[in-house]
Amino acid sequence: MATVSITPDQDTVLAEIHIAAPPERVFQAITDPRQMPQWWGQQGMYRVTEWTADLHPGGKWSSLGVSADGKQFRIDGEYLEIDPPRLLVHTWISSFTPSLKTVVRWELEPQSVHGLHPSGPRKAGTGTLVKIRHSGFAGDAAAANSHGQGWQRVLAWMQAFVEKGETIDTRH
Repeated sequence: MATVSITPDQDTVLAEIHIAAPPERVFQAITDPRQMPQWWGQQGMYRVTEWTADLHPGGKWSSLGVSADGKQFRIDGEYLEIDPPRLLVHTWISSFTPSLKTVVRWELEPQSVHGLHPSGPRKAGTGTLVKIRHSGFAGDAAAANSHGQGWQRVLAWMQAFVEKGETIDTRH
């Protein structure tokens, strides 16, 4: 389960989750335009339908999607820092909050995975602590809270995709 908090100044959403896969696999899930539309979304809520990315500092990325009521949305940005498989930093400008230009920082820290898991004992291996820092909400508490809830969902969807291969269409 992802944990999410918002800084007291309402400027930054902080989120993290542990994923039982190596950082290289997680980095691939968040940067590969073929994979993003498979897991980013949920039936009856919203879903990404197309993702394009020019993965280098200064490169642009764009996400198109549709909400449950059929309305189109778009999120665009520019890559600021890329250090595979540990760091990805990009801007975020969405059609639903166009006045906010925010910055998302993904940090992927390798972790040892061992011991018990809800699905049973697991072998030792490599996992990843995914930390997100989404900043620039400028005290807009409603936008920060909405994005915090969104990141909690997105990280859980990514975890299910990376660990179990679950997609929007197969996830229950």
